[in-house]
Amino acid sequence: MRWRNMRRSSNVEDVRGARRGGGRAAGGIGIGGIVIALLASLIFGVDPSTVLVGLQQGGGIAPPAEVQVAPIGDRDSDFVKAVLGDTEDTWGRIFPQQIGRPYEPPRLVLFSGAVDSACGFAEAAMGPFYCPRDRKVYLDMSFFQQVKAAAREDADFARAYAIAHEIGHHIQTVLGISEQVNRLQSRSNEATSNDLSVRQELQADCFAGVWGHSTAERGLVDDQAIKSAMETAAQIGDDYLQYQARGYVVPDSFTHGSSEQRVTWFARGLKTGDVNQCDTFSTRQVEGFSNLRG
Repeated sequence: MRWRNMRRSSNVEDVRGARRGGGRAAGGIGIGGIVIALLASLIFGVDPSTVLVGLQQGGGIAPPAEVQVAPIGDRDSDFVKAVLGDTEDTWGRIFPQQIGRPYEPPRLVLFSGAVDSACGFAEAAMGPFYCPRDRKVYLDMSFFQQVKAAAREDADFARAYAIAHEIGHHIQTVLGISEQVNRLQSRSNEATSNDLSVRQELQADCFAGVWGHSTAERGLVDDQAIKSAMETAAQIGDDYLQYQARGYVVPDSFTHGSSEQRVTWFARGLKTGDVNQCDTFSTRQVEGFSNLRG
């Protein structure tokens, strides 16, 4: 991935050297939390669902007590600024063309160990996550090592995919989709709520693919990089994680989508570059989904 040719964003807050306070855990699990669960199952034989429950309950890795000094000009932070800048430029073009309104970019916060967000206190074990209350993406750099272990060769585009997925959640917030999903989930049973969550995650995958389409058109990624990102998407599917842990899957418990679904929707955005192809809420008739149009 030729990320060094991308414009660097100025919407990055680096708080890796800041002191941290305690607080309630942020809600939800980021894409990195799922990668951690996968690695735990493959390396240590731990049930990924057990890891995920622990992360959701704030039982992740405890932040170190000492204050850390933020690196200056390190490669990973430069990479993040480049990817974020490119998402800003790409969505800055797509929004007026396909949605008919200007794009409102989020800020991205780099942290070490743990961080206070408007969604609560979050630890590195959660991986990257998006907080709709302050419209910020949060990222601990240790996540990149986890992606490298999962994606292996040519991990840069797989890392960029993870960031672009969180930007996809920001787009859902800007378009009012996230609010509608939350409203429907509040009055739904568990199975329907999980299905809504899956559809929301798959749409974020598709939006990440739309950004990827732009990078491919400009020759910034090659087939090997795309393959690596696809493999990463497949390895964080709910069915893959459940089968690795239990030897069977429970579709009604999915919250992020199967491997096939994640790859399919990411590939759809990647192939078309069309936001309108990312409507995961009308693929079949379910009560309330007809109102969820971006």
